Amino acid sequence: MTNREEGTPQRGEMSGVDADSLIEPALLDRMTDAFLALDDEWRLTYLNEQAAEMVRNAADADPDEELVGRDVRELLPEFVDTEVHEGYVEAMESQSPVEFETRYEPLDAWLEVRAYPSASGLSAFVRDVTEEHDRRERLRMHEEALTAITEVFVAADRPFDERVSELLGIGAEMLDTEYGTLSRIREDRYVFEVVYAPDDSVEAGDAVDLSATNCERVVLAEESLALADVSDDEELAARVGHAEWGISCYLGAPVRVHGSVYGTFCFYDRDAREEPFEDWQVTLVELMAVWVSAQLERQVVEEDLRRQNDRLEEFATIVSHDLRNPLAVAKGQTELAAESVDDERLEKAARAHERMERIISDVLTMARTGSVVEETEPVDLSTAAPEAWSTVDTAAATLDASDAPSVRADRSRLVQLLENLFRNAVEHGGDDVHVTVGRIDDPDRSGFYVADDGPGIPEGDREAVFDHGYTTHEEGTGFGLSIVRGIATAHGWTASATASGAGGARFEFLDVESA
Repeated sequence: MTNREEGTPQRGEMSGVDADSLIEPALLDRMTDAFLALDDEWRLTYLNEQAAEMVRNAADADPDEELVGRDVRELLPEFVDTEVHEGYVEAMESQSPVEFETRYEPLDAWLEVRAYPSASGLSAFVRDVTEEHDRRERLRMHEEALTAITEVFVAADRPFDERVSELLGIGAEMLDTEYGTLSRIREDRYVFEVVYAPDDSVEAGDAVDLSATNCERVVLAEESLALADVSDDEELAARVGHAEWGISCYLGAPVRVHGSVYGTFCFYDRDAREEPFEDWQVTLVELMAVWVSAQLERQVVEEDLRRQNDRLEEFATIVSHDLRNPLAVAKGQTELAAESVDDERLEKAARAHERMERIISDVLTMARTGSVVEETEPVDLSTAAPEAWSTVDTAAATLDASDAPSVRADRSRLVQLLENLFRNAVEHGGDDVHVTVGRIDDPDRSGFYVADDGPGIPEGDREAVFDHGYTTHEEGTGFGLSIVRGIATAHGWTASATASGAGGARFEFLDVESA
């Protein structure tokens, strides 16, 4: 028995059999619910007009056939095997009212039943709730579909094609179609990129003439197309898609990448639909197409960025190689000359050579910092900071990283970030500068900071210090803090400059994942 529960009788205390003595027959006939009464021998003792019509329909009886006095089990033999019968039995045996909703196959309907027993029989109110039940069922299906779609949307760790294939499966089930495809339009060809199909009649990588498909109209109009029966559209019905392949219903939406139509996200079937696609179904397909568009745009951007970074690194490597060879010769000749000649101009030349070497090194580093960090690991800043400190000429400067947090990062690039910040602190704060690495206690945005007690950064320059080539030190390259922001951005962090509590510089890194 489904959704059955005991309850308190409504519309007064019903005795079960003698309905006429409790409620006027005319009042019962005006009710929208069917009302009937049975005696303890299962004989019908009363039916209002609605109940009589319901019973006659179930029994396929003549409109004039007398029902009162008939054993309902003989009148409706299939009634004994239904949950309605079980509910009536339960009510009479327990002498307690029952209320339930069930599918009643003889009427091909969902019924809401409220049964009230008495010592001599039973009275029941019956209401056809098929439309209401179907509406609830549709809502449930919509919610399940949206939940399943959302789970695909947020599963960022899964391959794109796998997620699209699952979306096509969800869509095909919700639309009751055989096929679902993500296509890409290449000139006048329609290329199947991801396919959901019951057979191997079409596979990913297949291509057909765009003019043979319904998708051409979606591409040209740049808007969704819904056809319950393709044969109703004279122009599309004449195409190969319908005439030869048998595509008889279709729902598709455009997929856009950077404002241009990339292809279509569509569903189709070899059988026409009796009813048009509903608005919510069209919206569902459009929602999935928008998500696919966003993912494809992201892929295109990442691929362009990857190619750009590869070209930049290749260029930087070539340039640095071509520069380092003559620089090594110049340094060697300067050192030889300094051994025999005491001239301060040779010292200036040696310092210039060192600065050139640092610029070359920084250019190479910059070429690599733009790459997005793919893999991270837990890194304890209280140990990574001293490691970076040991590689920098810090003179008499001091470091305190005792309150530094653990974060998830690419360890080598994080150490490089710290090295540049420490070198910047010593260059601008002096040989005895004190540097602190600590955690940022923000409930909304976790992170860490690197601060010093040097002269600080003027408020108007705190954004400019991250620009390429910006420096206030005569031997600085102007790339150090630009590299710092590049490494932070590659991790998905935000980097900013402000003042420390001691009046020096403080560099903050937020949106950092704790380890």
